[in-house]
Amino acid sequence: MTKQRITALTDVALITCVVQKGMADEVIRAATGAGAQGATVFYARGHGMRERLGALAVAVDVEKEVVNIVVSSDQADRVFERMCAAGDLSTPGMGFMYMTRLDKAATYVPPEILAAVEKKEP
Repeated sequence: MTKQRITALTDVALITCVVQKGMADEVIRAATGAGAQGATVFYARGHGMRERLGALAVAVDVEKEVVNIVVSSDQADRVFERMCAAGDLSTPGMGFMYMTRLDKAATYVPPEILAAVEKKEP
């Protein structure tokens, strides 16, 4: 058995965005346009105390799309803002979004990028 080298990323954040069904693609386009490398989407059902929202009686669909994106900390605020705008999250009932700083994450990093990073470290 060969020993596998694990590359741990320590300066990253997880952005989670819960949006109405059909909005995930737009949110992902905005995120990748702001520098994110990819996304994971899964489907969920929402539940609240009210079936209708506000005085306008706008129906809120229970079907949701959840977008997870891991980005470097220096990109996090920019990607977060673009995703929020693309998902129209300032509109009541459109969704919810949050960012979590990660202690450690692991993934494949191409050797040339690892070499460049290791040269920069003191």
